[in-house]
Amino acid sequence: MHPDARNLTETAHALSASDRQAHYGHAGAVLWLTGLSASGKSSLAMGLEQALMKRGYSCYVLDGDNVRSGLNANLGFSPEDRSENIRRVSEVAALFADAGLICITAFISPYRADRAQARLRCKQAFHEIYIAAGLATCEVRDPKGLYKKARAGEIREFTGISAPYESPEQAECVIDTESEALTVSLEKLIAYVLAVLPCKK
Repeated sequence: MHPDARNLTETAHALSASDRQAHYGHAGAVLWLTGLSASGKSSLAMGLEQALMKRGYSCYVLDGDNVRSGLNANLGFSPEDRSENIRRVSEVAALFADAGLICITAFISPYRADRAQARLRCKQAFHEIYIAAGLATCEVRDPKGLYKKARAGEIREFTGISAPYESPEQAECVIDTESEALTVSLEKLIAYVLAVLPCKK
C-alpha cells in the first residue's frame, strides 16, 4: 500500500448486498475462467454471457486481450507483470460482484498463488472454473498462431512453452474442452451457473 493511502477514508455504501440482490434477482459473483491459450476460455465466456443475459442475469466479461489493450496496457508478460495483471483484474472483478453483477473473467492466470489472491479479494463470490485442455490440443488449435510464434522464439514468456501453467487443484467447476465439443462445454458451464447462482427474475 502506498504511504499516502494512510490519508484515505473509505465511504460506506447506502445499499446492502441484499438490496442489490433484490434489484438484480441474483447474487453478485466472479466466474473466473482459467486455462491455457486456445483452451476455449474467451469463446465460453462470451457464450456464457449471452446465455445468462437471455435468462435475466446482469453480467459482463473481462477478457484477457481486451483488458491488456486498455487497463493493463503498461504490463508485459514477466512473472511480476502477470501477477500485477491478475491483481488489477481481480480488484475490478470484486467491484463488479460487490455491485451485484456477475463478472465473467477469461484469463490464462497461470499461477495458483495469483488465483488464490484473487479468491481472497472476491471472497465467497469467487468461482474458479478450469477450462481443461492439454498443451498438445491447444497447440494444434492455435487460432491466433501464438504457439507457432512461441516455438520459433518470436514470443518470450509464453505460457505452456517458455513459462509455466499451474492447473487448479480444487476448482469449483472443471470444463473439459479437450474431449468434448464447445457447445457441450458451454451447456455444462451454463448448468453450473444456474445451479449455484439462481436468478429470480
